Amino acid sequence: LFTPIAIATMLSMAVSFVVSLTVIPVLCSLLLRPKQGKKHTDGPLVRGMKWLLRITWLRLALNQPFAVMTIAAVLLAGSLTLYPIMGKAFLPSFQEETALVALTTAPGTSLKQTNEISDIADRLLLSIPEVRKVGRRVGRAERGDHVVPVSTVEFDIDFQAGERSRAEVLEEIRARMRTIPGTFAALSGPLADRIGHMLSGVSAKVAIKIFGPDLKELRRIGTDIQKLAKDIPGLEDAKVEQQAPIPQLRIEVDRDRALAYGITPGALNKQLSALLGGESVGELYEGQRTIDLVLRLPEAWRESPDRLANMTIHVPGGRQIPLNLIANIRTATGPNMIQRENTQRRFVVSINPTQRDLASLVTKLQQDVLAGVNVPDGYFLSFEGEYIAQQQASRRIALLSAVVFVIMAFLLYGYFRSPVFAIQVIADIPLALIGGLGFTWYMLNNISIATLVGFIAVAGVAARNSVMLISHYLHLMRHEGETFSRDMVERATLERLVPVLMTALATGIALVPLVMAADAPGKEILHPVAVVIVGGLTTSTLLGLGVTPAVFFALGRRAALESVRLKSAASG
Repeated sequence: LFTPIAIATMLSMAVSFVVSLTVIPVLCSLLLRPKQGKKHTDGPLVRGMKWLLRITWLRLALNQPFAVMTIAAVLLAGSLTLYPIMGKAFLPSFQEETALVALTTAPGTSLKQTNEISDIADRLLLSIPEVRKVGRRVGRAERGDHVVPVSTVEFDIDFQAGERSRAEVLEEIRARMRTIPGTFAALSGPLADRIGHMLSGVSAKVAIKIFGPDLKELRRIGTDIQKLAKDIPGLEDAKVEQQAPIPQLRIEVDRDRALAYGITPGALNKQLSALLGGESVGELYEGQRTIDLVLRLPEAWRESPDRLANMTIHVPGGRQIPLNLIANIRTATGPNMIQRENTQRRFVVSINPTQRDLASLVTKLQQDVLAGVNVPDGYFLSFEGEYIAQQQASRRIALLSAVVFVIMAFLLYGYFRSPVFAIQVIADIPLALIGGLGFTWYMLNNISIATLVGFIAVAGVAARNSVMLISHYLHLMRHEGETFSRDMVERATLERLVPVLMTALATGIALVPLVMAADAPGKEILHPVAVVIVGGLTTSTLLGLGVTPAVFFALGRRAALESVRLKSAASG
């Protein structure tokens, strides 16, 4: 999802780098030659902005630098307190104009009965004014990527929000599906359903997998977890795998007696498999059609334990004996399906949360399960799905961000030849967090991977503004004879006001349409990124014009003088 964003960002950075080194200097030399006898002056708007900055924020920064740093620190601490109270999710909620409802009936329900129930569900869904079309599919093929029995039917619902919002329409769909007795319905979107299946192998955002040897115990643990989940607001749509006892015909080989007749259980199972399940012995051709010729017992024999018991089978030596001499044949019940993962038996509780704060909901469920569910030795749980993907992605982004900051520190040190200024540039980056977190809390109240990508993007702009200011301070001292003084810091800050504002406005204005497209389909990933960048640009630009000169003026005298001295010594 983020690959196109990353490619576009890298391409734009490469193009801007090439243009800044080649085209812009040539154009400046041709178009911006100073006219003889005329002095360049600022326009009325720029003069007004410089005057306003000089008498307010910049004056406070140079008169009371530590007070300005304290204000910034308090704002940063306040914004950081917003992070724990915001929701956490892997991806933003997709504003899809279609919905997917998975309706599950009792195991063993026939195709005819499932279709009859589906007809009722169709009428209920089409009675909703906003629903335009409903399509359905019953079960899935055995060779598909997601096999489901004919007792499960999936509805693709095409709807359009009118006077009511999308959330209200989805809530009515849930309510209508709950009115069908003997069924369980889970609502999601087509894309969210596929992502959940890709992450955990289950078509749900959260999958609690229970592993162990005994199916009854697995189901008991899963049912207890389902009850706890239904008591947590937002996790009401928790369902367990549909397992039920079904009649079975069991043929259990007596190994000692089979050995006495010289037949192995494997050879006996091979014969029984061909007789009961069928074995292809040839092909028939009817025009262009090819029909397999299958040999198997008649249905009356396959379903009769008595006939099977008296059925003769071949044993070594050319003899034939009744099956009941070497096997016990009886009717019994057993589970309709047994799921395995990594060679272990598995039972799954699937949940599609109805609230956006996925991390808090799963954390609450984990605590309740740990306190209220008895998990015997030999059994263990695994929480999977978007919750785990969100944690893994957050850790990966945090690790890569730390590596990037270390690289930035080395690059800045190589440029300024002073650790003080490298640290100051990196310390200015949290100014972007103030607006980024604040605006995210106001607009979204949710942290996702898209939000974290936005923080990384805005950090680069904040660092660039600091580099522009500090490098201009040093330029005036090295090349224009300025001393380290209040007047020099004020002059350099005002001269860099237009480039700093231009950088922020060019990026911010371009992102305003994405900020306003909160509920637009297709903008689910870009909207959180734009919200973070716009909020971060606002505070990093406004606060940076005061904090950066305040820190430089209060703490950077020795480092600035040393940098000028080293530069002079190197050039001399």
